[in-house]
Amino acid sequence: MIDGIIFDKDGTLFDFRLSWGAWARSLLDELAQTEERRAELGRAIGFDPVTGQFAPDSTVIAGTPDQIAEDLMPCFPGADGSAMIARINRLAAVAPMVPAVDLRAVLGALRDRGLVLGVVTNDAEAPAHAHLAAAGISDLFTFVAGFDSGHGAKPAPGPLMAFCRQTGLSPARVAMVGDSRHDLEAGHAAGMHRIAVLTGIATAPDLAPHADAVLPDIGGLAAWIDGLTAP
Repeated sequence: MIDGIIFDKDGTLFDFRLSWGAWARSLLDELAQTEERRAELGRAIGFDPVTGQFAPDSTVIAGTPDQIAEDLMPCFPGADGSAMIARINRLAAVAPMVPAVDLRAVLGALRDRGLVLGVVTNDAEAPAHAHLAAAGISDLFTFVAGFDSGHGAKPAPGPLMAFCRQTGLSPARVAMVGDSRHDLEAGHAAGMHRIAVLTGIATAPDLAPHADAVLPDIGGLAAWIDGLTAP
């Protein structure tokens, strides 16, 4: 019943808090000279630089670099928005991503089942490729799209449908796996199975109404697939 799986990246393949907390601190370090200014910029993007916690509605969780820059620009009147986006992407590409599970083992096992794997992220495509390469898993994916790949951004279904066009798979036989409502709403709009994981910021009660299943992490995907085909 499942021929392909599309993964969100941040909060799904990589633990969101551990990975993007370091990125947010590095961004604030570059932009702010005082603790007061760090706190102001942190509030703009929904991040507390003291505790390292993200607000549930932080744009960083499921937004694009453009949207994060848009949140920051009121703090920098007259600044160049494109330069801010470039800075966000530069720091994102070198952010230390912390795998949510043993990615090589889990994803390799799914590929060995004959499943076609893809990544659709609201991050930019270049940092996405950098993160997958650093984790040693680039070769496992047939398709990788960021918000700037020409297919649109989640929660719109465009990049998910691009995966289907490239692979020739039916959306009804593809699962979208993610840690946010944006991921699940995109999956719903594309007519795909929707699997939520809890390695991001959102909780099970947040995600369950929008998902076919809620798993602790992507390590439970094989068992979920087996459950679909069990007599």
